[in-house]
Amino acid sequence: MTILYDNNRFDPRLSTGWGFSCLVRGLEKTILFDTGGDAYTLLRNMRQLGIEPSEIDIVVLSHIHADHTGGLGGFLKRNPNVLVCVPGSFPGNFKEAVASLGAGVDEVLEPLELFPGAYTTGELGDGIREQALALKTAAGLLVITGCAHPGIVKMVRKAREITGEETVYLLVGGFHLGGELPSRIESIAEELRLLSVQKVAPCHCSGDETRRLFRENFGSNYLESGVGKKIDLPSLE
Repeated sequence: MTILYDNNRFDPRLSTGWGFSCLVRGLEKTILFDTGGDAYTLLRNMRQLGIEPSEIDIVVLSHIHADHTGGLGGFLKRNPNVLVCVPGSFPGNFKEAVASLGAGVDEVLEPLELFPGAYTTGELGDGIREQALALKTAAGLLVITGCAHPGIVKMVRKAREITGEETVYLLVGGFHLGGELPSRIESIAEELRLLSVQKVAPCHCSGDETRRLFRENFGSNYLESGVGKKIDLPSLE
């Protein structure tokens, strides 16, 4: 798994920007999860990392905010031969624009198995509707969140429920805890531990205090992350 777009820097060769995008290889199909805030930065970072847009088979968008969808149009101009999985609540004109660029559109409402071992949680939340990605590995789930607006704990619970997996090997992405009280952040860290989350890599909208407290709580199982971070995973099922 490689983070292609983030507001935190990891690889000094790459450009940062407010938003999130990551690439997952090693499955039956290659997945781009979210597209960051703009196509220029996304595609530039991909070039720097030697990743061709043509490698990607499926694009999964977590939610409607522009810092997660902003790079899609430019990406599709480079590779329209993908399936774009969007929450069903996305505006009709957004879905029409994606289709007009030649991509397939899959509207996701309920939990869905994209292909063997790869799942979306379906739309969650009462306000901003959002989906997370859950991938089975030999050591447990890889759960990827864009911003976790519905709540990071709720999204992890849903990922475990739909896959039947109890262990979350790695939780990565935006945890949406910037500005939260330290006591609240520590409580969430403990809840995640009780949900058998082994490793964490908070980035994007998680907040500096969240990163600090999760580093203290998870110790060596905390992974520093940011744009350019590569994480080798146990064999994907």
